[in-house]
Amino acid sequence: MKDAPQVTQLLNEIRAGDVRAADRIFPMVYDELRRLAQSYLDHESGGHTLQATALVHEAFLRMVDQTRVEWQGRAHFFAVAAQAIRRILVDHSRARRRVKRGGGAVPLSLDAAVEVGNTPDTQILALDRALERFAAQQPVAARVVELRYFGGLTTKDAAEVLGTSARSVERHWQFARAWLYRELGSEGTGAE
Repeated sequence: MKDAPQVTQLLNEIRAGDVRAADRIFPMVYDELRRLAQSYLDHESGGHTLQATALVHEAFLRMVDQTRVEWQGRAHFFAVAAQAIRRILVDHSRARRRVKRGGGAVPLSLDAAVEVGNTPDTQILALDRALERFAAQQPVAARVVELRYFGGLTTKDAAEVLGTSARSVERHWQFARAWLYRELGSEGTGAE
């Protein structure tokens, strides 16, 4: 990203309270954030109700509202974006599941309930639960998953955010994928 130094400067201005800096930075990061959001949503099974544009806007609003973040540059910005996207997707899935389980709705038949069990919401929540368990054992590897999967960061960018080597990030990524595959498979979610 050729605008990386300018993005960092604008992030620092936002942190300092300059609300106009958010208006200036948004067009600089929008296309990349939208690409990341769309890429993530493309990997989901059909039926997801969130649109990439809405996901980007909500993530961006949550990020620029953080005044305590010491922005370290473009990679750090996208790492925080990964966390915001993850939280939004999990919150959205939980809210949809609450609606499906009550609120005056007609009860589902057993066949319909089995189909509901493998929705994108179920998959997101299963991944979030597994990632929480994994983070308790392997916090750095869990952070790599968050950066790579939810944030769409490259190995190099994730290494920059974590202050480690790309080789180390790749080892964490391989280990995490194997662990999550096994864990999600045991939950019956059909991990891929």
